[in-house]
Amino acid sequence: MILWKQILSAAALASTILPAMAEDAPLSSGQTLYLPVYSHIWHGDLVVDGRYPLKNQVSALVSIRNTSLRTPIKVLAASYYGTDGKLLKEYLAKPRTIVPMGTFELFVEKKESAGGSGANFIIRWEAATPTNPPVVEAVHADIKGHQTLTFITSARPIQPDK
Repeated sequence: MILWKQILSAAALASTILPAMAEDAPLSSGQTLYLPVYSHIWHGDLVVDGRYPLKNQVSALVSIRNTSLRTPIKVLAASYYGTDGKLLKEYLAKPRTIVPMGTFELFVEKKESAGGSGANFIIRWEAATPTNPPVVEAVHADIKGHQTLTFITSARPIQPDK
């Protein structure tokens, strides 16, 4: 019961914050986005000798949603990096067009452990004309019988290095 109250409280807070953020987002003809992704999370207490506590592997569904009613966007790159900053995988062999109001998904399997707790994606996109930026999120999950761990991370624009 307490968990549901926490979830509903978080949803209510997000519903008041996210629309305000969307209204303030300027139109863009392309961006570089940083998306935090976890291939595992640590939980519990530290062991007596200071080692990390328990570890849960999670899968991640990356959702890239074109929020424009008229303009297609093109995803140029989706690069997956590990906690150590090492490039682990390029998820796109060639650019991928997302039609207006369409969604493109990428999936990081639960068995993928190289990314670690500090894994991330760098996603680059462009459009022919300025448009609403896409909504990019990762839904993380570990589902075992009646026990479910799920959480979402959201991408944020960054400046590409010169």
